[in-house]
Amino acid sequence: MAAQLTAALPSYSPATTKAAAGGSSPSSHFLAYPSRPRNVRNGVRAQVSTTEPTAEPAPAAPAKPVKISKKQDEGVVTNKYRPKEPYVGRCLLNTRLTGDNAPGETWHMVFSTEGEVPYREGQSIGVIADGEDKNGKPHKLRLYSIASSALGDFGDSKTVSLCVKRLVYTNDAGEVVKGVCSNFLCDLKPGSEVKITGPVGKEMLMPKDPNATIIMLATGTGIAPFRSFLWKMFFEEHEDYKFNGLAWLFLGVPTSDTLLYKEEFEKMVEIGGENFRLDFAVSREQTNAAGEKMYIQTRMAEYKEELWEMLKKDNTYVYMCGLKGMEKGIDDIMVDLAAKDGIDWIDYKKQLKKAEQWNVEVY
Repeated sequence: MAAQLTAALPSYSPATTKAAAGGSSPSSHFLAYPSRPRNVRNGVRAQVSTTEPTAEPAPAAPAKPVKISKKQDEGVVTNKYRPKEPYVGRCLLNTRLTGDNAPGETWHMVFSTEGEVPYREGQSIGVIADGEDKNGKPHKLRLYSIASSALGDFGDSKTVSLCVKRLVYTNDAGEVVKGVCSNFLCDLKPGSEVKITGPVGKEMLMPKDPNATIIMLATGTGIAPFRSFLWKMFFEEHEDYKFNGLAWLFLGVPTSDTLLYKEEFEKMVEIGGENFRLDFAVSREQTNAAGEKMYIQTRMAEYKEELWEMLKKDNTYVYMCGLKGMEKGIDDIMVDLAAKDGIDWIDYKKQLKKAEQWNVEVY
């Protein structure tokens, strides 16, 4: 059976879970409109002036309004470390998440950062595998979504965690091919060094609104950013953030042995109550009423009317992370629902993206 995480679930006392380093209260960020000089040409002084009038300067173009992001982007750091000068951390923990009967291996790993890699929930880091490629050059970095909250799995803001599937496949020539970086990571032993770049990305940052509805759609290791979200929401206490909205997670996997972090999410259901909903889609073991395999879009279709009503609201945010192609399955559900209301779904989705309410990270 899969090894259990040696890092216990965090305690929920405020003493052990402080606000993430570098964060600030959403209420402390204000929009400062530029002041505009008053035009006094028709005022009293203009009427009694005895001097020759001078030419008025052309009026300045109106200032463009400053766009304020709906996401928790204040103070977000990107690209602090680059391939030529990466941060060198150490592996503290590396444990297999998937069971013995799973199609492939997925591992959870924790690296030390000593607080030097100041990431946020929803960001990614790069990893450079040891060794050289066939041309004698260092391996190129590979990006991985961060699976821990900004506090890290140990709650001290000094670690970062990843969720990585070992890539092994047979090519057309019948040769077994192993992904360089994924195998490097899955084989890491505690104490081993790992070269880290980043952090990068703002697309998947959490919403500022603590009362938002957040719909999270994940397949496989695409669960990583949502684990980071949910730890912040339900396993931590922050002075400047308390989640009071609805978090709804849909996780699609092939078998029950590949349900990543299942025990953690079930604990969150207990803690979150009506603030957290959890739905699994296990394609090789479950079917719907029509006998169709239970993919993530199949599970979502069971709640399609409810989901569509949520998507009409301006405080609903959709986050999608996983395999390319999963978005099409979601589109297929929504096209007909939107059409019933006289709405073109593709156009509406563009509006959601512009409003930062439709966020996709696929690979």
